[in-house]
Amino acid sequence: MESFIMPWDLIIFDCDGVLVDSEPIAERVFPQVLAEEGFEVSLDDARSWFTGYSLQTCLKRVAELFGRPVPGDLGQKYYDRLFEEFRKSLQPVPGIAEALNAIPYPICVASSGAHEKMQVSLDVTGLLPRFAGRIFSAHDVARGKPAPDLFVHAAQQCNANPRRCAVVEDSIPGVTAGSAAGMTVFGFITPFNESLTDTFLNSGAVIFSSMKELPELLMHHKV
Repeated sequence: MESFIMPWDLIIFDCDGVLVDSEPIAERVFPQVLAEEGFEVSLDDARSWFTGYSLQTCLKRVAELFGRPVPGDLGQKYYDRLFEEFRKSLQPVPGIAEALNAIPYPICVASSGAHEKMQVSLDVTGLLPRFAGRIFSAHDVARGKPAPDLFVHAAQQCNANPRRCAVVEDSIPGVTAGSAAGMTVFGFITPFNESLTDTFLNSGAVIFSSMKELPELLMHHKV
């Protein structure tokens, strides 16, 4: 069957690691906060256990791994520390503003993070106005990533056909969720997650390593 260039209804962006360069900050702060409560987690384990998941899921996983409940205020303590660091040093992902300017399709953001977290990170980096009214969180649905619920919800809210949606992701839960939603996934590879390249490729994701590439990939993607 002859292929054709996809006219997208919607481009769905993950937030952390795709719009804002928050992963290096979060991977430093979260283990610190955990350690203060007696939950010692290595950097490698933190990356493999927590990247791409909602904070609720991460805290539940900590409790399961250590066999004891986490303090009720640990999540807020983490966010307080994280937002302080965001306001000090958080930057947009290199090239994302230019990429957004060049993408001629509707956009939204759908993240495992809470609305409060996205409001802070997108505001600090100057990206918030671009997504006003189109910001979706795992807290809005019954199941977060890797379930497809969040992306399906975003498409519904934006009156988009899931088959005509593109998902831009940088984590295994996100790539899995996008594929499960029946969407085309574009996997963003950086030094932070380059070990996932083969996994993304095996999932059928379109791989790219610079936001400069994304507008052309979207506009010329054939299905």
